[in-house]
Amino acid sequence: MNFEIVTTTARLETVCASARNQAAVMLDTEFVRTRTLYPKLGLIQLFDGELLTLIDPLEIEDMEPLWALLRDQSVTKVLHACGEDLEVFQHYAGCLPVPMIDTQVMASFLGYGVSAGFGTLVKDYLGIELDKGEARTNWLARPLSPKQLDYAAADVYYLLPLYQKLQPLVAEKGWSEALEQECAGLMLKRVKTVDPDKAYLDVKNAWQLNPKQLAVLQKAAKWRVLEARKRDLALNFIVKELNIWKLARYNIKSKTVMNNEGFDPMEVQRHGNRLLKMVYDVEDMSPEQYPEKVVRLVDFPGYKQKVKTLKDVVSRVEADTGLMPEFLASKKQINQLISWAWKKERPQDDLPDMLKTWRKALFEEKVLPLLDK
Repeated sequence: MNFEIVTTTARLETVCASARNQAAVMLDTEFVRTRTLYPKLGLIQLFDGELLTLIDPLEIEDMEPLWALLRDQSVTKVLHACGEDLEVFQHYAGCLPVPMIDTQVMASFLGYGVSAGFGTLVKDYLGIELDKGEARTNWLARPLSPKQLDYAAADVYYLLPLYQKLQPLVAEKGWSEALEQECAGLMLKRVKTVDPDKAYLDVKNAWQLNPKQLAVLQKAAKWRVLEARKRDLALNFIVKELNIWKLARYNIKSKTVMNNEGFDPMEVQRHGNRLLKMVYDVEDMSPEQYPEKVVRLVDFPGYKQKVKTLKDVVSRVEADTGLMPEFLASKKQINQLISWAWKKERPQDDLPDMLKTWRKALFEEKVLPLLDK
């Protein structure tokens, strides 16, 4: 397994120009994220079937040649378990690799679950046991060790023969178009950013709060998201989620109460005044400005029975297709379907996953008659 470490823009241009002559290229990223909101990119692996390169973003001044390759729609980009890689590309390149095929999704169309590991698939289809010992290494350290470099290179070197093995198997089962739709859907979800005004809806136990308390939580959650983006800090390193919930739930109006409620001293010192102001600002709001009470699906009459009925449908589709139930329709996707029908009055411009793309043919006729309350 021969590879080259690329550290200059000039060499990157040559490598990417060569890659753009291929029908498909293999991609992977290595990054570090501990306290930060955004991943810190340490390495990008690229294999076009001829050149295997480890691209060093800490050394290269201009990464545009690689970003241009990502945007080149004549070249398919192949990744495995692409979720975090897409986040890296969205943050650093401002674009996503289009078109993209994920070998983990390919495996799902061959009867695996939704989380088939790369090592598992390489062993199953190529008969090779990979060393995953460097998975939790520091990719920002320099120089990278030979073991780190070999590990990184293997992730794209074996991705090519794996992709070549899986592609005809997916086609044989008639899922090629569905595969493209599923991978495109993954990218669409990554493009959507969190609306700071709605960040409070993601706070655990927000449903326990009344509208006035939710107004406090909405202000605090919005501020926390914007602060995290500005400082590139993980949300809980700004203020812990539980503490912004407590701020709203207990209508906290002093730093003494914050301390008594277990707020981190640094949270109180750095952000205490700002958080308290949010509580007082809500006092001046009219009730018409408060958010609506959060209603949980589980509290709707008949919810549990409806979930059971829909899971029975999924089980029948599993028997027909051989696809795993969590891939056909996860618990989240079943809830999305019920929420669309019960909470949102069934908007046609915001269809749930089970009624879109390849899942539509499998589920639409079976589930629509079952969605009445």
